[in-house]
Amino acid sequence: MADAPLSPNRSALVAVSAALAARRADRLRATLEDAKSAASPTEVEEVILQSYLFLGYPAALNGFAMWREIAGGAPAPSVDDLGEWQTRGAEVCSAVYGGQYPRLRDNIRALHPDMERWMIGEGYGKVLGRPSLGLVDRELCIAALLAVIDAPAQLYSHLRGALNVGASTEEVEQALAIAGDMSSPDVRASAGATWRAVRARVSPAE
Repeated sequence: MADAPLSPNRSALVAVSAALAARRADRLRATLEDAKSAASPTEVEEVILQSYLFLGYPAALNGFAMWREIAGGAPAPSVDDLGEWQTRGAEVCSAVYGGQYPRLRDNIRALHPDMERWMIGEGYGKVLGRPSLGLVDRELCIAALLAVIDAPAQLYSHLRGALNVGASTEEVEQALAIAGDMSSPDVRASAGATWRAVRARVSPAE
């Protein structure tokens, strides 16, 4: 697909995700204030919700506490279909990992079968498969978050995932630049090396 820059909406969401990972209250507040104008409350809340998969509940809860100060009261709870989580999770994970999907499941199952089941049902089914935020937005936000916490193996997978679900190379590079602005030089260099490895292995058209 043709390269395209990050929209103001996506840029704001990516910045929130990176700021959550940076664990700096000043940067998080600034990005949430910006996102209040650039994105919908639902989109911002989905970015905070999904952060718990990578940063844990404390970071997500702290993010929501600050967001409530800025945006006001919480929404109504969603209606979940627990029986659909495994099915939806398999579909979403397959879209993100493409041809690597069967190998991913085999590899995670070899580490621990419960982790493989939770990854699909909870990670991709319950959380990342929620319809309130598109997969391109989710993957760009996840990539920025992983770049900040310096998790190169997972970053590699989700950089490829962002391309697989339709992000342009320019969008990915801009998401990494936002993350880099909240990272140390060494961490920024690590993310850049991971992105170069992805570009050497996979073309955007794949």
